[in-house]
Amino acid sequence: MRGIATHTQAISAQSSVAVGMKGASKAMAAMNKQMAPAKQAKVIQEFQKQSAQMDMTTEMMSDAIDDALDNDEAEDETEELTNQVLDEIGVDIASQLSTAPKGKIAGKNTEDVGSSGVDELEKRLAALRNP
Repeated sequence: MRGIATHTQAISAQSSVAVGMKGASKAMAAMNKQMAPAKQAKVIQEFQKQSAQMDMTTEMMSDAIDDALDNDEAEDETEELTNQVLDEIGVDIASQLSTAPKGKIAGKNTEDVGSSGVDELEKRLAALRNP
């Protein structure tokens, strides 16, 4: 009796699994119709193609920007050419810098000049306001 009851339960479980599998296969068929796997594969391939093209474009732009901004060779050439021109016209910057005055600049003189410049500007502004 127990063997028959166990066998009946097993058949019932198998029947339930079969019904569940039938429903799952119907759902998968409906999804395949909506999703069109071949169409999705084509979209994915196009996305990969566009992504690779964007990566190449980004790399080219990055290289171009790096080349434009990082031009140490041009700086060296410019400095060398400037020094050559200065040598040709007889300007020796090092000797001129060594003879330049050293020490502090008087602070009062610059303040007086600055304040007189401000006074002059204030007078000009007042003249413009009162024609």
